[in-house]
Amino acid sequence: MSDESEQSLKEQELIAVHKKERKDLQAKIQCLKKTICKGDKKKKKEITEEIVKLESELEKKQNDDLAELKLSQMNLSVSENEKNDETVSNDISTEISDQGNSKPARVSKAQKRREKKENAEKERNERIIEQEALNEFGQRNLEIQAIKTILTKRNLMVHEIPSDGHCLYNAVAHQLKLIGDLPLDYNDLRKKTANHLRENIDSFLPFIENSNSTDDELMTVEQYEKYCDNVAETSAWGGAVELQVLSSVLKCPIEVIQAIGAPYEVGTEFEPTRKLILTYYRHMYQLGAHYNSVTKYVPNTEDS
Repeated sequence: MSDESEQSLKEQELIAVHKKERKDLQAKIQCLKKTICKGDKKKKKEITEEIVKLESELEKKQNDDLAELKLSQMNLSVSENEKNDETVSNDISTEISDQGNSKPARVSKAQKRREKKENAEKERNERIIEQEALNEFGQRNLEIQAIKTILTKRNLMVHEIPSDGHCLYNAVAHQLKLIGDLPLDYNDLRKKTANHLRENIDSFLPFIENSNSTDDELMTVEQYEKYCDNVAETSAWGGAVELQVLSSVLKCPIEVIQAIGAPYEVGTEFEPTRKLILTYYRHMYQLGAHYNSVTKYVPNTEDS
């Protein structure tokens, strides 16, 4: 079997293993969800956090597996090239010695400089190959490609939203525009979200993380009010709670497509013809997660 065929077989085997791992994880997630009693908000929060942790761990493991395989393939290719170079070098040395000159050939300073330059270039190329492998199979690129594949199957494509802290609200605003609703910008949506949070403190306070506590204490009323002020007046990033609020305020379902696992949907009790669709990225930017919007697929324009 050729090296190329062997490499292809290893890739296919790894893909099959990863597919089984994801299937097993989904089965485990379904079992975890069944343990949640209706109305048990604390248990629901714990299970949700456990699911996110399991998905993240599997994603990291599979990304590491792919990167390691790619690197091993790249190193094998480099090694083969080195063997070929060594063979040519040995042939030249033999030819020189066969000319009858028993004295070792002197290497000029110019030749030494050339060899030093060639070795430096060779090392540089190896580093480039290694970095390209890491980039190609890095978490960010794998996530982007996975979501792109999911969208393409649904005749959709990504609509990029700036990463400025307002991405959730701007993505929702873009979707509202697509379905012909009244135009609302991110400021409008932030204010509506903050007002709804204030009016329904008992429903949302238990699910908002208290960053000022180290022992899972709930926010105080004053801290909750400050949280609402930040939602309305700053570029504070919006997450699952704000997504739920937006669905309630706008009275429409919101579907969130992610790279791993089934799409996450809130507001399923509302009219499905007004459904908004977003994409969620855990590794898009170093600062944290990110939301984009989507549009209908148009050939040759999705990468523009």
